[in-house]
Amino acid sequence: MAELVAARLRERILSGELREGDLLPPQEQLMAELQVSFGVVREALRLLENDGLLLVRRGNVGGAVVHAPTVDRAAQMISMVLQARTTTAADVGAALGHIEPVCAALCAARPDRARTVVPALRAILARQSDELDDLDAYVPNARRFHEAVVELCGSDTMIVVVGSLEAIWSAHESAVWSAAPGARRRAPRPVADADPDTLNAPMSRRVRRDALRAHENLLAAIEAGDEDRAREVASAHLSLARDRTLAWAERTTIRAAAVTPAD
Repeated sequence: MAELVAARLRERILSGELREGDLLPPQEQLMAELQVSFGVVREALRLLENDGLLLVRRGNVGGAVVHAPTVDRAAQMISMVLQARTTTAADVGAALGHIEPVCAALCAARPDRARTVVPALRAILARQSDELDDLDAYVPNARRFHEAVVELCGSDTMIVVVGSLEAIWSAHESAVWSAAPGARRRAPRPVADADPDTLNAPMSRRVRRDALRAHENLLAAIEAGDEDRAREVASAHLSLARDRTLAWAERTTIRAAAVTPAD
């Protein structure tokens, strides 16, 4: 019986009748409306809380608060499945290398890209350029560009599926680079690029500048509506960026604890 009640409430949440942050009716009202006992309602709420669709607050000011499904929450669930399967970060990176370029091509194919896609990506690139020498900001800014390409591709299915993998990879990459040499200090001045030993360092200015240039080339292809070029640029850039990250943590497995939903 509790499962039937949970199914009815779940449908109200997933259909949008109950939205993020809404309070469910009091349990007494649910009992009367659904004609079930207190124990059935309580168990149904527990099932929905386990699904991540409710946050039940106990006490005098308590209640059941709706948590609508999000990509971040889907990513957390997928990351748990991947960790249970001892999936490596290399496997996730390889999957993204195949499917994220499709999102770039979809962005280029959008007839409204000049209004919806290009301005958003250009704003992210401007910030990435302005903060190129701030190592604390570099990885979040670079990841934000990739996430935006997925979010703006126009396909809900790709946004959810690829977006979940993006969130998982972003969490892994942030953990890797935060532990990389020099991660918590300002970047060296450009003159350091003249030293051959620093040219391929994980966080060298040359590496960061090359990534920025790749993002600029991808934006140009999207703006021109060149789907093949967008796919090609994204694929080459992702392959290089993935290899640089994995060079520091090639054998690590996905850790679900690193993927935190943005509630």
